[in-house]
Amino acid sequence: MVTPIVNKHNFELVEVEFVKEGQSWFLRVYIDKPGGINIEECAMVSDELSEQLDEADPDPIPQAYFLEVSSPGAERPLKKIEDYENAVGDYIHISLYAPIDKKKVFEGDLISFDGKQITMDYMDKSRKKQLVVDLDKVAFARLAIKF
Repeated sequence: MVTPIVNKHNFELVEVEFVKEGQSWFLRVYIDKPGGINIEECAMVSDELSEQLDEADPDPIPQAYFLEVSSPGAERPLKKIEDYENAVGDYIHISLYAPIDKKKVFEGDLISFDGKQITMDYMDKSRKKQLVVDLDKVAFARLAIKF
């Protein structure tokens, strides 16, 4: 339901999640476009999606929930191959399924991505190191803010 709405406006669907927080359920839709998405564009997609969800029969989400449509933000998740390609040169955060050198979390500059492996420079205490890891070993990745 989301993809046709997002595509119609030439936006990118970054992520959809349905999560429970406390007693409430949230359907979160993250959208973006080159140059960034604005609040009016998020509201437009929210209105169109809300209308489609209300008219759907059977109801795809029968329980009560809150619909949120927003930008993925500065720490945008890296999900698709294109996300990694576009992030080359950026500072990223990755979490691995299994540790490498007793570490599962790394932050550093994404140096290259060949479609299967990422290469990143990171700091280990005061030493600059390089990590090369297969994409299928990455549990989660996102852009990060360097402090």
